[in-house]
Amino acid sequence: MTMAQAGGSGSLFSATPSLGAFSPPPARGEGFGGGVLGAPPQAPVAIPQTTAPMVPAGQVALSLAARFGTQAGPITGGLTWRVYAAKAEQGGNYRLIREDKSAAPTMVLPAGNYIIHVGFGLANAVKPVTLRGATVKEEFELPAGGLRIEGRVGDARIPSAQISFDVFKGSQFEPGDRRPIAEHVASGAVVVVPEGTYYIVSNYGDANSVVRSDIRVQAGKLTDVIVNHRAAIITLKLVNEKGGEALANTAWSVLTPGGDVIKESIGAFPRVVLAEGEYRAIARNDGTVFEREFTVVPGVDGDVEVLAR
Repeated sequence: MTMAQAGGSGSLFSATPSLGAFSPPPARGEGFGGGVLGAPPQAPVAIPQTTAPMVPAGQVALSLAARFGTQAGPITGGLTWRVYAAKAEQGGNYRLIREDKSAAPTMVLPAGNYIIHVGFGLANAVKPVTLRGATVKEEFELPAGGLRIEGRVGDARIPSAQISFDVFKGSQFEPGDRRPIAEHVASGAVVVVPEGTYYIVSNYGDANSVVRSDIRVQAGKLTDVIVNHRAAIITLKLVNEKGGEALANTAWSVLTPGGDVIKESIGAFPRVVLAEGEYRAIARNDGTVFEREFTVVPGVDGDVEVLAR
């Protein structure tokens, strides 16, 4: 069930998250340039300083910043700040007053009460603030980390077009049905999530090669996860003789030894990703049924020919 390897957690560097994911991902071993997820303690990253704006009478300069925790480094990119009116309008919605994607913006606003929301990937924080005087400084804590996943068969990396990942909150062994917090995550993309335990469902192909893996995400760190699939790509062919040309208009079913249907398709030579194990291929062509048993060995891709006789 659990066949993932978590690599050493390093720093995650700046990019703009979309629905919690950074895209495009950097090359393996590279940073994201700027220090988004935590600088090492011995080399702290300073929060970017902006030029103090002119503050007209009756208005207040609101200076905003975010950190990974009280004793953790600043977040220097990938943030979205939103300022809302403190009171809901008719219908229950709060009016959006200002939005900013700077790491540490300073906004000039009329004195009064507001609600500040900051988002960093799938992590967020909300705080009510009162603006009085010339300047108000607010610092938010966002204990979040990055999760970057890829799939492999043995030492071979699975192409990103053939695999995707769903991320769930908590452990796979906890009871109850849950919805994923991130779906169809591409291989190599970075998902930013609050610090904690998560489990990954890795789908290689669209048949039965599915791996579930628990992982721990730390604040301010990028955790690389390698999910290992014990599977192979099998091409099915109905032929009149060994090595012959595949017959068109063939309906296929792949079954377990117990008779459970794993995959159905129609075509001369459909390809299917199958987990390690024993199977039975059934081919239907021109009103006749043919079948063959076969074995899938991890990493050994190949053809399975069924003789039409």
